[in-house]
Amino acid sequence: MLSTTREKLQTVSTATLATALFKRGLKNQFIQGVKPLSKGKPTMVGEAFTLRYIPAREDLNPISVFQDPKHPQRVAVETCPKGAVLVIDSRKNSRAASAGSILASRLMVRGAAGIVTDGGFRDSAEIAKLNMPSYHHRASAPTNLTLHQAMDINVPIGCGDVAVFPGDVIVGDDDGVMVIPAHLADEIAEEAINMTLYEDFVTERVLAGHTIVGLYPLTKEENREAFEQWKKQQEGTKEKE
Repeated sequence: MLSTTREKLQTVSTATLATALFKRGLKNQFIQGVKPLSKGKPTMVGEAFTLRYIPAREDLNPISVFQDPKHPQRVAVETCPKGAVLVIDSRKNSRAASAGSILASRLMVRGAAGIVTDGGFRDSAEIAKLNMPSYHHRASAPTNLTLHQAMDINVPIGCGDVAVFPGDVIVGDDDGVMVIPAHLADEIAEEAINMTLYEDFVTERVLAGHTIVGLYPLTKEENREAFEQWKKQQEGTKEKE
């Protein structure tokens, strides 16, 4: 992902991205059932690095498996690239924790852009305080460590009913998390910037008492002309700054 693409995506909303993706026929890119542990953090943007869980089989997943340095959960935390988002397929099951505060802290220190699971975290209050965006369905019971087992790293997964491929661009804000197919990221970012600019114009007009008819969506030429004039005024203001 280009650095300019990352910068653009950090200034747009998941709602705007959903509209841009919908225009291309992609209707199922918003991860269902997850929410930020703490609102008000900067927008999360990063390429997906994935971890997949399956239901545990007790004879293969005793608590002693966590002593193995090659345990997939541990390896995922130690190999997730800087600037990436660790996206976890927990089968929408929050009974067992996808991770806890120590692993999340390690991800943060290593420079991850964030962490997302369609299951849950233990130590959720501590994770919420970290300087890294985090998203889950709900807090997990602290003791249910072995109800699922980590299997695969950086493979295609399903997270909250959305297909996530390694390298897809993940964007998270206070509303939730959007998945942008990697090959569309640059053009979606550019379109979302332009859409956001027009939405800012619309918001200003609506708050000034204008009707939305012909304005949102844009169907009247007079509003198009007003928008172009507004853009010039905004550019002039920036130049003076």
